[in-house]
Amino acid sequence: MIRRLKYHEIDFEKYTQCLENSEQRKYSATKEFLDITSNKQWEILVFNDYEAVMPVPYIRKMGIKIAINPKLCQQLGIFSKQDSIEINNSFLQFFEKKYHIWYYAFNDANQFSKSLKKRQNFLIFPEEYETVRQKYSPKRKRKLRLDEDVLQQSEIKEVKIKDIHEFISENTIGAKDEHDKQQFLQTFTDFENANHLKIVAFFYQNTPINAIAVYFDHKTLALLGTFNDRNFVKLAGSSVIIDYLIAQNIEDKIFDFEGSEVPAIEEFFRGFRPELKMYPVISNTKKEMIKKAMKLS
Repeated sequence: MIRRLKYHEIDFEKYTQCLENSEQRKYSATKEFLDITSNKQWEILVFNDYEAVMPVPYIRKMGIKIAINPKLCQQLGIFSKQDSIEINNSFLQFFEKKYHIWYYAFNDANQFSKSLKKRQNFLIFPEEYETVRQKYSPKRKRKLRLDEDVLQQSEIKEVKIKDIHEFISENTIGAKDEHDKQQFLQTFTDFENANHLKIVAFFYQNTPINAIAVYFDHKTLALLGTFNDRNFVKLAGSSVIIDYLIAQNIEDKIFDFEGSEVPAIEEFFRGFRPELKMYPVISNTKKEMIKKAMKLS
């Protein structure tokens, strides 16, 4: 039986146990991640006694609760010891019947009888670093061979957000407006305060020209943002930083590129030869949501 539990009704110990022991485990479904990205506006669907769980973040518009993945949260979905099409179908049926859904992304292990739209993500799974590096494309390997002159004047450093805040703010791409950008920066700060954010910067002549922000936990390193000074694109600092992070973590952590539908970014990610993983999504326009709301009312 599937039940709907509000935030204060969730047994977080059982929820976490189900998630950590699941076949589909994702860092983005953890309580720590969702509390920060959704400001604790999430609830769950639960099958029997936490045999399977499905977190559902939401926002409110004109008094209506709308299911939507929060910013920086790529995948959620159903988590259980073994992915079951039958159980997943039951969750999906309940979810579509009971919720106004704007955008919700399941995880790459979830399978359904019903055909859903799919998006792409790229992952590198734990392996010895030298084995991983050998798989890089010839172009990516060339980018990592910096000239001796550049090497002498450059440095890779892990930094705190307060030390790189201005650079990230000036080189953020994709934010709708200043308010949107400040929300991203605040989320980064909250992740750092929770000890889940790592920022690595490439300094050239003592000045940052590239920075990478990643979310990390005990099993995953996830790319949250890349920030680049366009005047130094040819130095390939972002490639160097990602290679540095892979070298430091890939033996025991998944490196999650977080996918992209932008061709240039997709090409950049593919240079590291990650595995392509498609994940199903439900996406509705505002018009479709209004029509659904009228049916449910």
